[in-house]
Amino acid sequence: MNADQLSAFQANGGFTPSAVSIVAVGVVFAVLLLWGAWALRTAYVGWSDERLSQRQFLAVAVRFAAIYLVLTLFLLS
Repeated sequence: MNADQLSAFQANGGFTPSAVSIVAVGVVFAVLLLWGAWALRTAYVGWSDERLSQRQFLAVAVRFAAIYLVLTLFLLS
């Protein structure tokens, strides 16, 4: 964005584009952590009820960790 666009954005919105970026990244990580907690809890209940094997439970945990690491790499670098 050029200087005119930045000043227009800040004048109309009352905040800077970098503040919007921080809020958006925070929302993405909050949703990701909520989804991860739900997925891990659901997998744990399935594992404790013997509907999932330990390997399947660990696969869910590894997938969540991989998604978290990739999003961290992309959004925070």
